[in-house]
Amino acid sequence: MLSHKKSLNILRKTNALLEGHFVLSSGLHSSKYIQCAKLLSFPFEAEKICKSLSYKIKRRFKKIDLILAPAMGGIIIGYEIGRLLKKETIFCERVKGKFSLRRGFKIKKGSKVLIVEDVITTGKSSMECLRLVNKAKASVIGFASIIDRSTKKTLKIKKKIISHLKIDVPSFKKNQLPKDLKLIPITTPGSRFIK
Repeated sequence: MLSHKKSLNILRKTNALLEGHFVLSSGLHSSKYIQCAKLLSFPFEAEKICKSLSYKIKRRFKKIDLILAPAMGGIIIGYEIGRLLKKETIFCERVKGKFSLRRGFKIKKGSKVLIVEDVITTGKSSMECLRLVNKAKASVIGFASIIDRSTKKTLKIKKKIISHLKIDVPSFKKNQLPKDLKLIPITTPGSRFIK
């Protein structure tokens, strides 16, 4: 498994760890943003991190029938984890602002589903995926991500998250920004803002 230090070096080397003033998909503000798409543009680097995450998943979950990933960020991660674990992998995508299964994807009744994302901050996307699994009368056995940057205060997920890295990055409501963050121009990188 990769060490925390080596993993951070990979994120920096691939420009997946950004610094500035960001409005996250959750609407919270932060001085750091993890852009896993940048990591994934270097498959030979991403593979090291995905192998490490798949090892943790194997140790934690004995039975996985299906991997579900939210579009866009989770698609490649889900695919790679599915490939490494030899599991069927599907994704959900937004239709009129809500996650839906399209392209003939189905969740079988009674199946054990692992939800895989790139980054978990509040868990909002994962919770939207959970609703799809519940609607199919299947069960979510857990959540996995390359990076878990959640806090107890912001996290909506009640189950344990398996992540390759846990990174503490403070996030703030708009009316509670520190002075230094207010001085930096805002960037809105999350996919939820794409129209």
